[in-house]
Amino acid sequence: MVAATSWAARLKAGLTRTREVLNTDIGELLSRPAIDETLFEELETALISADCGVDAARVLIDRLRARARRERISSGAALKQALKDEVRALLAPLERTLEPTRARPFVIVISGVNGSGKTTSIGKLAKWLQLQGRSVLLAAGDTFRAAAREQLTAWGERNGVAVIGGQGSDPGSVVFDAIGAAVARNIDVVIADTAGRLPTQLHLMEEITKVRRVAAKALPGAPHEVLLVLDANTGQNTLAQLKAFDAALGLTGLVLTKLDGTAKGGVVCAIAYSADPGKRPIPLLFVGVGEGIDDLRPFVAAEFANALID
Repeated sequence: MVAATSWAARLKAGLTRTREVLNTDIGELLSRPAIDETLFEELETALISADCGVDAARVLIDRLRARARRERISSGAALKQALKDEVRALLAPLERTLEPTRARPFVIVISGVNGSGKTTSIGKLAKWLQLQGRSVLLAAGDTFRAAAREQLTAWGERNGVAVIGGQGSDPGSVVFDAIGAAVARNIDVVIADTAGRLPTQLHLMEEITKVRRVAAKALPGAPHEVLLVLDANTGQNTLAQLKAFDAALGLTGLVLTKLDGTAKGGVVCAIAYSADPGKRPIPLLFVGVGEGIDDLRPFVAAEFANALID
């Protein structure tokens, strides 16, 4: 219970900048004596200002307006709680628990654009998995940037886990060798880094699809997770990245980093609403709110809604 409380506090602190943008407006609006149509319109604008996205903001306010009418809400405090409930309901489909016991070794491929925080997220994810009692091996699949392997090696040393790969090697062969090493060493989880790339760099997007094919050859059923790391600072641009990487790779989950340094944390609402009608959105498995090794944790809709709207 102490750990959970600590994480809730860190999440709330991490979302301070977003909450300041959002709650400065919402606090003033909900202090008004009347709950009327003007209030709902201005609440929608406040959500958009926190990068919730036009469509998600509209849906949230439509639901809030209907709920206020249905429940005859007349106080600002009750309306704020109702908004928090609607945000939680919107985000709930993003929740999914990572289950590394489905295979052994359990292979995770990490993708993303340059600077999104991939390598750092891998180090933090390795630590989280170790706390769950899993042994981990890292594959240095970013073979183009020398600093990437050095950074991954540093995380490996920090966590006490091996790193497979070398500068100039083919990314696919690195992943193949890492999976083989994990089998030989009876390792639970392999996390494979890949070079940062833009969705418009088609040759690099093809390269990462090759990594996925090679993983499947090395171990039937692999990779078991293909995760995209997104930088919260990019706001609505995360949606374009999500769609492009999903089209190329068939993403199974997302990691959202750097929430502590942005006023755009509301983008999680946009991500939740970005799926095609009738389809479940790509799950948001982890969120990061700091530089510490323990500052990447599983996404929980209720925790996030409580931290966002306070």
